[in-house]
Amino acid sequence: MKWLRNIIEVWAYEMRCALLDEGVVVFFIIVPLLYPLLYAYLYNHESVREVPTVVVDNSHSQMSREFVRRVDASADVQIISHCQDLEEAKEMIHHRDAYCLIYIPKEFEKDIAEMRQTTVQLYSDMSGLLYYKAVLSSCTEVSLDMNKEIKASRIPGATEQQISAFQYPIEYKYVPMFNTQSGFATFLIPAVLMMIIQQTMVLGVGMMAGEEREKVRKKIAEPHIIGKNPSEVLVGKSTVIFTIYVMVAVYLVCIVPSLFDLIHIWKWQTLLAFMVPYIAACVFFSISISSIAHDRESFIIMFVFLSIPLLFASGISWPASNIPIFWKGFSWLFPSTFGVNGYVRITEMGASLVDVQHEINMLWIQTIVYGGISYLVYKRTYGKQLWA
Repeated sequence: MKWLRNIIEVWAYEMRCALLDEGVVVFFIIVPLLYPLLYAYLYNHESVREVPTVVVDNSHSQMSREFVRRVDASADVQIISHCQDLEEAKEMIHHRDAYCLIYIPKEFEKDIAEMRQTTVQLYSDMSGLLYYKAVLSSCTEVSLDMNKEIKASRIPGATEQQISAFQYPIEYKYVPMFNTQSGFATFLIPAVLMMIIQQTMVLGVGMMAGEEREKVRKKIAEPHIIGKNPSEVLVGKSTVIFTIYVMVAVYLVCIVPSLFDLIHIWKWQTLLAFMVPYIAACVFFSISISSIAHDRESFIIMFVFLSIPLLFASGISWPASNIPIFWKGFSWLFPSTFGVNGYVRITEMGASLVDVQHEINMLWIQTIVYGGISYLVYKRTYGKQLWA
């Protein structure tokens, strides 16, 4: 059982090196520990309420005042000031006293009285998309309600039943599935958790690989790999990363959602069957891509900027059907694409193994492909002189 002793020797040495290397500890432990807490804390309120908003009402009519009153009465908007003109309102937004501006034109009531379509303009400080969403939703709902009332008031001699049928010919109720509050935390945090696993692993492995290549260039032979073949080194090192990230994954996918009351309706058997290939795919993907790391620092600069593009490419924040085929194919190179979609479906939609079988199959395929590439990477990195 010499091969098993070799693997255990590599595992023990690499585990000790990983836990004693401050830079690797930051990526493997500190960042996964703190980063999700920061994101979840920032977005834990799900949606914003009482967004400070100013109004420029050039109509000064009963109908425009009614419109403003209803918007102000909504849960998402707070009218804090009525400005004389747009310049005064823009100045308040510039100083962050308000985040949105509602502009009502002079012809507002006149256009309605003459059966012409009128316009209410909304301006928003786009540094916060949630502010824009909150005020736009409130203004839209108020305008739709007032529109129904105006049309109903122009039906001569109509009974209350007829007016009600005219206003609501088809009664409907809007209830978003799975994310009932349309909250940002429920939408964003699960995807971020999967990205953290991949990105921190890639950066940590890249840092370790960069140091290994520096030693190879200096012809410094690491004693724990002398007498081992590439497969033994690969299994030993990959098992170290897998062991660390099993514990990290338990924290990310089980503890963090519970701490912040995020939706987690998964069954542990389903989640386990999904997370094993995801972590394995990330391990071998990290080792494969670490072949371009020539020193400890360069790899961080090369890869860290991909976090946001990969989040978009996963299809979680932009419809996958609208992503060009080239970028969709490019996204399939990364485990996070299938990890994000599978995890969201399992935890927020209660998907079964059958529902995420495609994602699981793709992750196993990536594990096999990147595992083969990883073997070639180690064989090339150390050279034949180190093997027995």
